[in-house]
Amino acid sequence: MTFDFQTILFFIILILGLIWIIGRFYLKKNSSIIEISEALFPILLLIFIFRSFIYEPFRIPSGSMMPTLVKGDFIVVKKFAYDLRLPVVGKSILTVNEPLRGDVVVFDYPCDTSIKYIKRLIGLPGDEIIYQDKQLTVNGISVKSKYESVYKNPKQYGSHVYLEILDDRDHNLLLTPSRRGREGTFTVPEGHYYFMGDNRDNSVDSRYECPGFVPRDHIVGTATRIWFNWDFSTFPEWNRIGDKIK
Repeated sequence: MTFDFQTILFFIILILGLIWIIGRFYLKKNSSIIEISEALFPILLLIFIFRSFIYEPFRIPSGSMMPTLVKGDFIVVKKFAYDLRLPVVGKSILTVNEPLRGDVVVFDYPCDTSIKYIKRLIGLPGDEIIYQDKQLTVNGISVKSKYESVYKNPKQYGSHVYLEILDDRDHNLLLTPSRRGREGTFTVPEGHYYFMGDNRDNSVDSRYECPGFVPRDHIVGTATRIWFNWDFSTFPEWNRIGDKIK
């Protein structure tokens, strides 16, 4: 079992609930501990249910998804986009939708499931993915992209913004002429998915042994919106707040 925030919150709620029930219904006495438990239990329970089944906040720790997401973005992840999962254990109890190519997805890092990764879904089960000379090919079809502008961010000097169209869905990505990203041909196994970062030359993704191909049951949800931005080294980028993630 992974003891992340959600797991810790679960056990706090369990302890508070037991204190409240035993104190009120078995010991039949009042005390400050029982009163505090009675006040906190329903509030934390609602937070736990909301985070487990509906939406959960995450913070972007790196620049691998630039320009779509930058370091310091605080995002909202839709937990029920693909599955309803049991809290803590993460077992799916109901499949809602299947992941679509082009989705921005949060998933458990296969080499350490206590870590969450966020990348763009490029390959579905059975797909053949080729990435060569900064050109992406899916099942023998070259993915269209066009130059947009020079990326005006000092932390990513020399990068260019491109508009890529993946299954009739467009998104921006970064390519850096002076750098060469990991290349190769990849066939996605059944029950697994292939992910890439939008910052193509600066992303550790399915092109590498870790994370490699991501199993279906590692997928947490899809990123929806940015609700805040601050990387603690500069002022917040207020203009990013509320942006829809696509």
